[in-house]
Amino acid sequence: MESQLPATSKPSNEEETSPKTPETYRKIISTLPREDGWKAHGDLCLYQNFWCYSYFIEGAMLAQDHYNAQPTDIFLCSFPKSGTTWLKALTFSVVTRTHFDNSTTPLLFKGPHNCLPLLEIDFCRKGMKPEPGSLPLVASHLPYASLPKSINDSGFQEPMSLEEAFELFCKGVSDFGPYWDHVLGFWKASLERPEKILFLKYEDMMRETLLYVKRMAEFMGYPFSLEEENKGKIRSIVEFCSFENLSNLEINKTGKYAPDIPVENKSFFRKGKVGDWKNYFTREMAEHLDEITKQKLGRFDLSFDDV
Repeated sequence: MESQLPATSKPSNEEETSPKTPETYRKIISTLPREDGWKAHGDLCLYQNFWCYSYFIEGAMLAQDHYNAQPTDIFLCSFPKSGTTWLKALTFSVVTRTHFDNSTTPLLFKGPHNCLPLLEIDFCRKGMKPEPGSLPLVASHLPYASLPKSINDSGFQEPMSLEEAFELFCKGVSDFGPYWDHVLGFWKASLERPEKILFLKYEDMMRETLLYVKRMAEFMGYPFSLEEENKGKIRSIVEFCSFENLSNLEINKTGKYAPDIPVENKSFFRKGKVGDWKNYFTREMAEHLDEITKQKLGRFDLSFDDV
């Protein structure tokens, strides 16, 4: 999670000269290295050293050239399937708590992903622009180095087997991967600018949710008052945004992300359990992934709980 960020160095590969129109974006995308991806959205393309689907890359290019971040913007940046849905619900509830309660919140009839715009799709691919007075929350799966400079300055086919998906993930060829590089970009930036970037771990948030929601609210500039704490406002938000509650809301059981994007809201809710990977990975898979993680992250003093 981050507020307006400091400038980063410019991209070092073939996208240094940035295009300005969708047509020129698509021409560049057509020349990028490609690999088979996890899903049927087409091939993954290597853009600025990360693997993305072409429609996300086009949105990223549009954002890099045309998106103007405001000093009050709050960006929720995450690797896909790392707790994004939960984080969106929590931050939305914190920021809008003076406007809605648990009986009137838009989360009752809109999924968390529809309550916060996704930078590389909503603002760029759909042409949406923030309006005066709109919420300062914006989500993105883009890696740190691919965020717009203005932020830094201020129907599916059958899924592939777990073994195939695991092999691609380990190679770094997954949505917005390599995962380790994605995480490291924000980790390093959070060490350099802790007042601008709050680095969160899913396991920590699951273990001490109340503490981290309070910390997130303070970081975003929406701290809870002592009266709110005494009245149980933090706990109320945490309980409403729990996996059990959100996954059982009708909008998240039957709704869809968008008319032109055939993704059902229920696909954003799996189990929400820390350590559930043990029910799917073999011992060899776990050891292999642990070895890669230690190799990639160990020297940067970044580790994750062994659960």
